[in-house]
Amino acid sequence: MAAVNSSSAESASQAREGVTLAALPKSWHFTSALPADPLFPTPADSHKAPRDQLGPRQVRGALFTWVRPEIQKDPELLAVSPAAMRDLGLALSEAETEEFKETVVGNKIHGWDSDTLSGPGYPWAQCYGGFQFGDWAGQLGDGRAISLFEATNPRTGVRYEVQLKGAGITPYSRFADGKAVLRSSIREFIVSEALHALGIPSTRALAISLLPHSKVVRERIEPGAIVVRLAQTWLRFGNFDILRARGDRALVRRLATYVAEDVFGGWETLPGRLKDPENPSETPDPERGIPKDEVQGPAGAEENRFARLYREIVRRNALTVAKWQAYGFMNGVLNTDNTSVFGLSMDFGPFAFMDNFDPQYTPNHDDHFLRYSYRNQPTIIWWNLVRLGEALGELIGSGADCDSSTFVESGVTEDTAPPLIARAEKIITQAGDEYKSVFLAEFKRLLTLRLGLKTQQPTDFDELFSPLLDTLEALELDFHHFFRRLSAMPLSALATPESRLAHAARFFHDEDVAKTKQQQQQRPPPRPDSESGRQRLADWLAVYHSRALSDWASSPSSSLSSSTPSSTSQPPSQPPPPPSQSPQPPVTSTSASTSASTSVSASAEAERTAAMKRVNPNFVPRGWVLDEVIRRVEKGGEREVLRRALHLALHPFEDRWAGREFDGVPYEGDAEEEARWTGDVPPAERALQCSCSS
Repeated sequence: MAAVNSSSAESASQAREGVTLAALPKSWHFTSALPADPLFPTPADSHKAPRDQLGPRQVRGALFTWVRPEIQKDPELLAVSPAAMRDLGLALSEAETEEFKETVVGNKIHGWDSDTLSGPGYPWAQCYGGFQFGDWAGQLGDGRAISLFEATNPRTGVRYEVQLKGAGITPYSRFADGKAVLRSSIREFIVSEALHALGIPSTRALAISLLPHSKVVRERIEPGAIVVRLAQTWLRFGNFDILRARGDRALVRRLATYVAEDVFGGWETLPGRLKDPENPSETPDPERGIPKDEVQGPAGAEENRFARLYREIVRRNALTVAKWQAYGFMNGVLNTDNTSVFGLSMDFGPFAFMDNFDPQYTPNHDDHFLRYSYRNQPTIIWWNLVRLGEALGELIGSGADCDSSTFVESGVTEDTAPPLIARAEKIITQAGDEYKSVFLAEFKRLLTLRLGLKTQQPTDFDELFSPLLDTLEALELDFHHFFRRLSAMPLSALATPESRLAHAARFFHDEDVAKTKQQQQQRPPPRPDSESGRQRLADWLAVYHSRALSDWASSPSSSLSSSTPSSTSQPPSQPPPPPSQSPQPPVTSTSASTSASTSVSASAEAERTAAMKRVNPNFVPRGWVLDEVIRRVEKGGEREVLRRALHLALHPFEDRWAGREFDGVPYEGDAEEEARWTGDVPPAERALQCSCSS
C-alpha cells in the first residue's frame, strides 16, 4: 500500500511540475471522428507515397488529408514559451531534450511506427474554404500547417491540438511552397502569447525554430522557420464554408455534431433560448444544460440543438472581438477561414496593436478599402457569422424535424422550404441582436475595468467612454499609454481645473510636449498638442474625476485583489486566465453614485492604482518592436532579444522586469531596452502596415 501511495504522490508531483513529451497523453479524436481524403484513406497510404506526391489538388468528401511534415536539417530551437509549456502540461526541462527539438520541427512523428506502418495516429492537414475580402475563394486549407496530435494536460484536463506552421507542402498549398519565413514566425510566436497574457482568447505558440538551410522567396529571400502552435481546436468557419459550397449536407451535419460533442464537450453545454430573444440586452443570460433533443421557442422560431450550437459560436466571437476593441488589437485579415468556431484569435498575418488611436487604421497594406480596420472588426465578424449561419441554415431552420428520417436523408423539399427558410432567418436575425448585446456588454465591462471604476452606470458609455475615444482620436494620443498613465495618476492630481490642465500634458507624446511652447509663440494652425487640445483632455478628465470619485471616495473597500473578472456572458469552457496573470477586479452595475465625498483615502488610491495596473498593460508587442526583434535575430544573429520580448509579452502588466524574480527565477533583462519598448513610439514607426506575405 505504501508503494502505491508513493507512486500516486510521485504522479501528482509530475502533473504539477509537468511531464515528459513521451508521457504527455496524446489522442487523435479529430481524425478518428471525421472522414479522410479518399486518395489516401489511411495513414499507411500517405506514408508510403513519395513526399512530392502530397502536393496541391482539390480534395472532396473529406475534412483532412494524412500528410507528414517535411524533414528538416540542422534546425535551431530559438525560443520556447514557458507559459505554453505549463498549459500543455510539459516540464520546462523537456525543451532541452532532443526528442522535443526533433518533434517541434516535425522530424519525429508520435503515435506512428514507420517500420510496421501502424499506430494510433498520424499527422494531418485540414481541408477548408473561405470568403477572402468578402469574395468566395474556393478551397483553401492548411497549406503549410500540419497537426501532429492532440495533447491533454494531465493536471487541468484541457486538450490542445498541436500543430506545426511552416512544415511543408500539403494538398492545400495551392500555388505556395508550404514554408513560413522567420519574420512572420517571430510575429506569430510573440503575439499568440501576448494576447493570452492579456486575457484575450487566442491560439498559443509553444516554440519557434530556425531552419538554416531553408531559403524562402517572398518579397525578398528570407530564412525559413517553424512555429509550434496550440489550440483547443483549429476548426474555423471555412470548414463549413467549403462543405456548403459543395452541397455536402451529410458532412455539414457530421462536422456540426463533432464541434458540439467533442470540441464544446456535449450538447448540454450550449446556451438555451433567451427569455426574450428580441431584447437580449434586457434578458438574463441563457440557461445551459438543455437536453440534446429539446426544442425551445414558439412556432416559427423553434430552436433545436443546431441553433444552440450556432448561438454558442456567436457568443464566443462577440466576447473575443469586444476584447480586441477594448485592447486595441487588429487581426488584419478577418476572412472566414481565419475566424475560429471556438472564438479564438487565430492565423496572425498583418496584425497590430494600436499606436495613436485611429479607428480607421488597418495594419494590412493590401486592405485598400479598410475592410479589416479597427472600426470595422465587430461588423466583419458578424458578416462572417452570417456566412456560418448560411452554412448551418438548413440544420438551424429544420426546428423539431432535424432528426426526422425524411429530412436527414432527403433534406429540404419544395413544401418544407418556406417555413424552414423563415425559421432560419428568424433565428439568425435574433442571433445578430444577441451578438450585439454580448459584444457591448463585454466592451463596457472592460472599459470600466481599464478606467479603474468599480461599478457600471447607464450613462457611462455616452458620457465617459465615447467622449474618451473621440478625444483620443482627435488629439492623436497613444491608446495604450493613455490607460497606463491614467493608472498611475492619483485622483487627487485631478481635483482642480489647473491641475487637470497641467497633468493633461502627461498623455501627449514627448516630442509634442517639447514643441508646444514654440508652436504657441509662432501661432501655427491648431495641433492636437496645442493648449486647446490639452484643455479638451482636461475637460474629459474633469468628468472622469467626478465619476471615479463616486466609486472610490469614502466608500467601503471591495475585494479587488481576490476576485476574478466578472463576465456573465463568458462561456463555461472558456480557458481561464493564465496562472501568471494577476486577478482583475469585479464590476457591478448601479444606477446612482454611491458617495458625494470629494476626496479619496490613501489606501483607496493605492487600491485603485493597483487594480488599474492589473488590466492596463505596460508592454504590448507593437509593430516597431517586433521589427526590431526580427532584425536583430535575422541580421544580427541575436537570440536573447527574442526571449526578452517574449518575457515582456508574458508579463505585460509589470512596472519593470530587469533584475526581478519571476516564478522564483531571477530575470536579468535589459532595463534600457524595456524603457524604449514601453516608451514613446518613434514618430516614423507609428501605425506601421505589412503584407499578408509570410
